[in-house]
Amino acid sequence: MVVTRATDQAHELAHSLMALGAEVVLLPTVSFAAIEDSHELDAALRRLAEFDWILFTSQNAVRFFSQRMRELGLAVALHSPRPLVGAVGTGTAIAASSEGFRVDRIPKSHSGEALARELWGAIGDRQVLLPRSDRADDRLPNALREAGARVTEIVAYRTAVPDSLDPKILKSIRDAEVDAIVFASPSAFRCLSECIGAVQLAELSNRVQFAAIGPTTARAMREDRARVDIEATESSAAGLADSIAKYYQRQHSAARPA
Repeated sequence: MVVTRATDQAHELAHSLMALGAEVVLLPTVSFAAIEDSHELDAALRRLAEFDWILFTSQNAVRFFSQRMRELGLAVALHSPRPLVGAVGTGTAIAASSEGFRVDRIPKSHSGEALARELWGAIGDRQVLLPRSDRADDRLPNALREAGARVTEIVAYRTAVPDSLDPKILKSIRDAEVDAIVFASPSAFRCLSECIGAVQLAELSNRVQFAAIGPTTARAMREDRARVDIEATESSAAGLADSIAKYYQRQHSAARPA
């Protein structure tokens, strides 16, 4: 089973899968880093109390947002009524809580668009801060603006791709010698697609199980015509490992003679 998550974030997922009996191979197709020019981020952080909402769409957004706050000597106002905080997914909510944020809303369906829908009546004419990756698409800010929010998008971190990937692992993937490939972000999938080829990767998904950490990643994969056999019901490492385990349990039960 190939895990494509960034090296510093892959261990929890890898350990969970190994505890379930999987043989795990790490192939980090992305990495994350602080931005070099933080002028806009710093300005937003210094006027944080002016916003009605902060919406975190990933653990990385929480991580780099909070890291820069500490570097600027700013503290999270634990008892302030503003801004309210929304988080996409349990893992992101836990990360935000561990940094001192009070999380006010987690959407039932773990996607940015679901969060926008659930906040529809609460964000009209409200100031919303959206810290994101430099590679994030426009779906969420567009959905928030359609709901009437005044959105400030800031790049809180950058997504980098490695100069090269392990050729032996890539060969085993191309030859369909692995049982599954696990993706925890659209960027991880797109990087592998760039290395292998979009058509080839889509074709490979008919022979190898592709697993996605949640609906946003799964949608990005399907948009490139890849088949997604496993989609986590909870967007976290534990939720993804559990969904993978349940998938193979179902497969084993279906293959068992009656």
